Amino acid sequence: MTNVKYMSEDVVIKKAIEALIEELGPVEAIRFINIPKRKRMESIKRHRKWQNMLDKSMFFDEIFTE
Repeated sequence: MTNVKYMSEDVVIKKAIEALIEELGPVEAIRFINIPKRKRMESIKRHRKWQNMLDKSMFFDEIFTE
């Protein structure tokens, strides 16, 4: 079994930014880095949305049928 040595986070970040700039150019690399993350839906809202889309009879058949 081989030992795996990980790069430090600083090195990984530096190399990733260099790769982005090389591939995309400085302006597009910065645009990519600054793309806002999608906000996660609160878990209760997410669960209610799932429940509304759920076909309960099919769900129960899947779960409780042998």
